[in-house]
Amino acid sequence: MKTFTIPEFYRSPIISQVKQYRKLHDPRKKDNSPTVLNFGPVNYYIARHFGFCFGVENAIEIAFKALDENPHKTIYLLSEMIHNPEVNKDLTQRGVKFLQDTYGKQLIPFEVLTPNDIVMIPAFGAPLELIAVLEQNGIKTEKYNTTCPFVERVWKKSEQIGKTNHTIIIHGKYNHEETRSTFSRSALDSEAVVVIKDLAEAKQLANYILGKQSQQQFEVEFKNKHTNGLHIGTHFNKLGVINQTTMLATETAEITEFLKSVMVEKFGVENITKHFAETHDTLCYATNENQDATYGLLETDADLALVIGGYNSSNTSHLVELCERKFKTYFISSEKEIENEFTIHHFDYATKTLKTTHNFLPKKQFLKIIITSGASCPDSVLDAVIHKLNAFIKNTQPTKQVLKNLQPYTKPIL
Repeated sequence: MKTFTIPEFYRSPIISQVKQYRKLHDPRKKDNSPTVLNFGPVNYYIARHFGFCFGVENAIEIAFKALDENPHKTIYLLSEMIHNPEVNKDLTQRGVKFLQDTYGKQLIPFEVLTPNDIVMIPAFGAPLELIAVLEQNGIKTEKYNTTCPFVERVWKKSEQIGKTNHTIIIHGKYNHEETRSTFSRSALDSEAVVVIKDLAEAKQLANYILGKQSQQQFEVEFKNKHTNGLHIGTHFNKLGVINQTTMLATETAEITEFLKSVMVEKFGVENITKHFAETHDTLCYATNENQDATYGLLETDADLALVIGGYNSSNTSHLVELCERKFKTYFISSEKEIENEFTIHHFDYATKTLKTTHNFLPKKQFLKIIITSGASCPDSVLDAVIHKLNAFIKNTQPTKQVLKNLQPYTKPIL
């Protein structure tokens, strides 16, 4: 796989050695157990896979290339390049300006752009209508387009099934940048496109596929989540499912199987290949690996979990969802949210609110803490979290000694 030139300050002495150790001892990635960092009074369980993925490293390399090659030009990003506050803050401090926020709200009017300016496309891609606006202003976006190749793979699948007149169902969050980008392309590929966020919405959609509810009800229930002109009587005879690459893989599979069963009910199993496209899984490899590694974390006997990443990061939020199935889980953006050994500030993804928890570290002689991060979180942030916790816990072993004794977690024999 291609390697990228990433600024050294995004890398880390601790995590880089952990990753190198696992790469050496598990080159085929068959072992999803976490790596144990035994500091004595605290063990950290580091997920087998986490942090910067191919798409993020590609985006960062292109962004710094744009800065290096255009020292005297104004450089813009269409919106957040990736969902990580530290990376985006770093870019703004270097002079990069954001034209829109993560939800598409205009921060700087397009009218100020000149053909001499540089506009970078974020890793999520961009809706075709926005690219058209940029081109109308004389902006060429090809050179510094950081769109993730795995997102583009979804677009190709959309084009493929659109050519066979399938209505495209996107499993994603309808207001997410990537989903908006995919929707704009799918709307070119197919006459009809619908976005659903979960299995519950898939079940609601089934009522319209089977003709159990009216067009008027559909327009209300799926407002802003479908193409104009979609008619439930004519556009639900052929379906294909694609997704936002950072959704839960298990949920995408569940939605696909459910909708396939709905089409079997409508047209019969003998006719299913004519009415339902086999799209397989279009999640990116990193999302799959990170989620599989999180299932490995669930096999441990940890006291709590820390999941690190941007609060608007979809892939990170799903890691939080998985960890919460077993552990008290704190979603933080950096070590700055750990105020002291008693207090932590964290994000509640379900309510989209910031919370403060006191006495978050259990009163135990030996602590076991899970640490993982989303695909847009620099490894250096994980290092900073470990160092900060160790400063509170006291009497921890020297880092150099700990790194000499790395080992995968083994489940205790009862």
